[in-house]
Amino acid sequence: MLRINTIKQRRSSVNKRRCEVETERLKRFILDKNQFESRSQKLSSLVNGLDEEALSLEVKIFKALSDTNRLKIIKLLKGGELCACELTVALSNSQSTVSHHLSVLKSAGMIKERKEGKWSYFRLSDGAIIELLNQAQLLTDR
Repeated sequence: MLRINTIKQRRSSVNKRRCEVETERLKRFILDKNQFESRSQKLSSLVNGLDEEALSLEVKIFKALSDTNRLKIIKLLKGGELCACELTVALSNSQSTVSHHLSVLKSAGMIKERKEGKWSYFRLSDGAIIELLNQAQLLTDR
């Protein structure tokens, strides 16, 4: 009889431990599920917050800056307004090549054009472009 009681106590102890383990597993599952739902809601909110029109404009800006010659033009214009012919000489490119790059930068809203007779003068559109270049410089200095 003593042996049966000992076996029953062991079973009871084992069952109690199994129950505790299962309870802990369920608690972790519920926490994981809640965390998943929370992260899922956060991700959904982030995705819904993306403005496709704004993204399109930003892509245009980054594409404009992705060419070495266009980046050189922007850096040259940091020093002030320059004529298209001066940019042509500075870049050692053909007039049509420089004109193309200026057109891309202008359509991205990064530069402004001022005409004076036959001459076209270009300048940076605003200080945000300089700030963008400064931020890029900080990233490359790491």
